[in-house]
Amino acid sequence: MANLQNKMINELLFERIEAGDFPSAVYLVGQGKDVVFADAVGNAVVKPERIAATLDTIYDLASLTKVLATTLLAAKLIDGGRLELDAKVADILPEAARSAYGETTILQLATHTSGLPAWRPLYLLAEGREDVLSVILNTPPSAERDVVYSDLNFILLSFIIEKLTGQRIDWAAGERIFEPLGLKNTFYCPPNAVRRRTAASELGNQFERETCEKEGYLAADGASEKADRWLRNELIWGEVHDGNAYFMDGVAGHAGLFSTAAGVFVLAQQFLPETTKLLRPKTCELFSRNFTAGKAEDRSFGFQLASTKDSTAGGRISPQSFGHLGFTGTSLWIDPVKQAIFILLTNRTHDHGLPLVNINSVRRRFHDLAAAGLERNF
Repeated sequence: MANLQNKMINELLFERIEAGDFPSAVYLVGQGKDVVFADAVGNAVVKPERIAATLDTIYDLASLTKVLATTLLAAKLIDGGRLELDAKVADILPEAARSAYGETTILQLATHTSGLPAWRPLYLLAEGREDVLSVILNTPPSAERDVVYSDLNFILLSFIIEKLTGQRIDWAAGERIFEPLGLKNTFYCPPNAVRRRTAASELGNQFERETCEKEGYLAADGASEKADRWLRNELIWGEVHDGNAYFMDGVAGHAGLFSTAAGVFVLAQQFLPETTKLLRPKTCELFSRNFTAGKAEDRSFGFQLASTKDSTAGGRISPQSFGHLGFTGTSLWIDPVKQAIFILLTNRTHDHGLPLVNINSVRRRFHDLAAAGLERNF
């Protein structure tokens, strides 16, 4: 049965590769601790040479970093009694006391209801990683506290984690998550030795450069010079795609993590009470609880819920399922009712000019096929 499902999913992905949506895809579908079906299709690198994708290909996970590193670390701190959902930013970061975000809670950051805007080009607004916190704290908030998905929420949350652990977030994640789980191919800032195993990304930061121009950031004095320094023109391959994460030495709370599908699978198991090795089972309830009912999205602690209108979960997994996407073309959905995990990693930004393809319809179809396969398999 698994072979049939592989065939159906592969046909979908090959069709979308041929259509130019992305050059490669690796998927893994599991239930409990078991991998039910997985495969790799297409080329992880098309230019300057062709390198086929395999199950061991390492992908830039982009915003999956928010949940697989930052959310998981925050949950561990909650488990240990060092962090609470209603703790305020200023309680942990005294420099936030006079900021508009001093009274913002950990839960508001984790559910994107802090009032922070969706994005800012920190590489144009800050002088270095050490200045990023100040720039975020001085960013004017939105008057309405609906759900506004924002990288800045998780960068701020990562600074809180760094303060509580006394470690930069990559070191904190390595010591508290990756090493205990035995993950050898999950890291920030991939070493040069694994470059040829890594899926390539965009030819320069053309998308971000265009966004900066459209939003008027390049009109400020000195902005063009900064943009030329931090927005790359060469092929991004083996280093983080996101411009703000690149500016922050490749290490940030919203992006920067690299891993294989197998690594993502092990990390995803930590959010389910039946398979977690890092959290108390009761803590896992945070990930399927709707904290934003009646708002623009249904959000749990760190994740979007499948009950959100037009989510990429598809129509066959439980409404309590929780998931996250990454700009580079990655996605993860977890069904706590069926203990099912759905991972789809693509590099949609590689070998593709602007505009990039929105692959949400592919994600939905993948989840429908995969969920149907699990139903037939068990």
